[in-house]
Amino acid sequence: MILEKIKNALTTEINPKINNYGKNKPASVLIIIYDVSPKILMTKKPVSMMQHGGEISFPGGKYVESDSDLLETAIRETKEETGLEISKNDVIGQLNQVTTLNSGFTILPFVCVLDRISNLVANSEVETFLEIPFVTFLKTLENDIDPNHNSIQEMYTFTFNNNLVWGASARMLKQIKDNLTSKNSF
Repeated sequence: MILEKIKNALTTEINPKINNYGKNKPASVLIIIYDVSPKILMTKKPVSMMQHGGEISFPGGKYVESDSDLLETAIRETKEETGLEISKNDVIGQLNQVTTLNSGFTILPFVCVLDRISNLVANSEVETFLEIPFVTFLKTLENDIDPNHNSIQEMYTFTFNNNLVWGASARMLKQIKDNLTSKNSF
């Protein structure tokens, strides 16, 4: 699968506002897909973090008043966590918003496709970077629906080198996989 095919399948209109986040806190992430042999960038949070400690996630975070919108939040947080300078022109689309079940966030995911990335610099919110082969990773999808679970959201997992991706990040990845499958790009 080439980067151009991925870009075509995931390009959407960008509306960097969450329609309704209720009591939740607004947040956003940047899903970065890059390289000739496509990879996806994820971070592993330090176990010591109060929220989401030890989890695998996309760069991003909570909206602050000085951000003009959630796209600016995603770009700012990505720079803080990775050192990457991403411009709004690099962002090709967005996915449907996702709500965390435990920490009270409504997250708007944005998608960025780049030829390459370099010089990743972790801040205190990142234990390590995972540069994951995109196609093989999406094929690790497991649907963990428990009919006795009270959640209104389906539970999915993906696996990379013994790292389990679950929760909001897995629901975002499922949206990507569904978009690629529906457009015959996967």
